[in-house]
Amino acid sequence: MAALAPEEQVRVPVLVADWLSAAFVHWPVDAAAVQAMLPPGLTVDLYDGQAWLTITPLRMADVGAPYLGALPRLTFAETNFRTYVRAANERDGIYFLRIEAASALFTTAARAAAGAPYELGDLSIVETDGVISYGGALRDGRCSYRIDVRPGERIVDPSPQDVWLTGRWRAYTWHLGRLLETPVEHEPWPLSSATVDKLHQTLAEASGLPGPGPDPLVHFSEGVRNVRLGVSRPVR
Repeated sequence: MAALAPEEQVRVPVLVADWLSAAFVHWPVDAAAVQAMLPPGLTVDLYDGQAWLTITPLRMADVGAPYLGALPRLTFAETNFRTYVRAANERDGIYFLRIEAASALFTTAARAAAGAPYELGDLSIVETDGVISYGGALRDGRCSYRIDVRPGERIVDPSPQDVWLTGRWRAYTWHLGRLLETPVEHEPWPLSSATVDKLHQTLAEASGLPGPGPDPLVHFSEGVRNVRLGVSRPVR
């Protein structure tokens, strides 16, 4: 279930990384609209009777396979567009509707390994005068975004909704006709409140879903290090 701490240890990670300078822009939507986007075996998870969507831009740093030490580690910008789901076994997690990344190698590998919906984009993260600007566009021009986030005070005691939106410990993908789950382990997100100075995006509309209104819920996190992703396995 959604929680501050991971549900399971990832003893043998297939991927390690640091997830840094992460923003979370959340908004509620009609559950039926989200359910129509999900693969077989997943049901939209609800908070106070509503489904939620989130755009999360961040910096992926020191990304690599721990048992292939000769390969170089990667650092690149990434932005995911996600919703919250449950499998038939009632295990909750994240389902990614779209992921853009500024690494051709990682994009290709993630799609091949687990069917994650990665697409190659030109992305940037720039900090100026306390505002972090996330920008990006797919190279084919189909969708783009610009999100300027101003971090606020540290959240010492996260609310149940804060935890529900950020404390997820597995991702679901649909790959080669099977529903897969990928476990993740890391320290709890150090969350801060935040406001959006500028928000332009076409990620939601390109996925057939409504975008955020004028006042989305926003979190910011300096990030977590030593993230460990486990083997993607079929849902039972």
